[in-house]
Amino acid sequence: MKLCFATNNQHKIQEISALLGPHFSLSSLEAIGCHTDIPEPYATIAENSLGKARYVWEQFGVNCFADDTGLEVYALERAPGVLSARYAGPQRDAHDNMDLLLTNLQGHANRSARFVTIITLVIDGVYQQFEGSVEGEIITEKRGSQGFGYDPIFRAEGQTKTFAEMTMAEKNNLSHRARAFAQLNAYLQQAK
Repeated sequence: MKLCFATNNQHKIQEISALLGPHFSLSSLEAIGCHTDIPEPYATIAENSLGKARYVWEQFGVNCFADDTGLEVYALERAPGVLSARYAGPQRDAHDNMDLLLTNLQGHANRSARFVTIITLVIDGVYQQFEGSVEGEIITEKRGSQGFGYDPIFRAEGQTKTFAEMTMAEKNNLSHRARAFAQLNAYLQQAK
């Protein structure tokens, strides 16, 4: 089955291709001719995910799925949340985002947080959403060079390594994105 993954983030495409397996061929936004930075103006992760999938379906008529992910830090009233990618500004710089988060958490004893991913799938105009989350905490310094985003400062519950210190296979065993995509994958396997 051919699907567009509504992203140009090659890290995400590699991660999800490994999860979905050989029966699915993923293309990026660029591969379908979409060179637009799809706006994410909504107040929730679910709405942003839906908005991206709807845009691709309506503009290109391509079966696709879109994800949106947020890091919710409980001591910061679930910030950065829906603004996770742009937490430190429109430049979307992961190191700037992590630095700001670590600064904002200074003096907070409670460093618990969760990652949440919501995926919206659209096939022939029919929409379906899937959610995955993982609880953990924000550590005090960056560790590891794998992954992307906030991975160097997030340690999942019961783990000693940050996501950035794990191999892709280790991360895929427990990450929020892997959990959401497991639901997507199960749905697609039944639908094919």
